[in-house]
Amino acid sequence: MSQPNSAADPVMPPVMPETPTAPSDAANPSPEAPPSFVKLAMRNMVRKGGKSLFHFSLTVTALLSLLVGLAYLTR
Repeated sequence: MSQPNSAADPVMPPVMPETPTAPSDAANPSPEAPPSFVKLAMRNMVRKGGKSLFHFSLTVTALLSLLVGLAYLTR
């Protein structure tokens, strides 16, 4: 049995295992990459604008009420 990478066959280079590595995989994301969570959140906020604005105004009202109530209690 002869080995393909033996010293008797100087023409064939040694076989190296192929590893698919790209130097800048992180810098160049593939077009099939899933969208980031920020993009998904923005898309949902645009799609459900009325609900988002309602919850935002409810939060602002609650925080202002809390601050006014604390200011009244600690005067």
